[in-house]
Amino acid sequence: MWSILSILVENKPGILFKITHLFRSRNFNIDSISVGITENPDYSRMTITTYGDQHQVEQIVKQLDKMIDTLDVQLLDEHKTVFRELSIFKIKLSNANDSMKINELANAYGGKVHDVKKESIMVELTATPDQIKAFEELAKPFGILDVARTGVAALQRSGA
Repeated sequence: MWSILSILVENKPGILFKITHLFRSRNFNIDSISVGITENPDYSRMTITTYGDQHQVEQIVKQLDKMIDTLDVQLLDEHKTVFRELSIFKIKLSNANDSMKINELANAYGGKVHDVKKESIMVELTATPDQIKAFEELAKPFGILDVARTGVAALQRSGA
């Protein structure tokens, strides 16, 4: 099961290592991770996505909750959460027609085109991981030269 964890932590050196070490010591993989300072500079929010069965995820949540530097740990329900990931694709251009096709594809996914060169084009896409994967599958026939992804950022909806 794919899970989104939201972890509010004290903003101090070494906390990222402690969190990732906990995952490693439990032989649990992190699919994506993003960290940023909250509205209060004393705290940061980590958003971690991972795969595991219900028992494994519950164990990780309990272990995270026990850590001294964590203030709040939530397992987010993806149906009651706004979550997005930023990705940038560098796609090969074999001919002039490819640029137009990739531009149309980017527009269909709400992406932005950047850095159009003779041999490549860059597309910025902010979407759910599933939407990014779908875009990637459609862009593969052109030739993906490089990809950079940020990891998921997520917040639970109000009243959820």
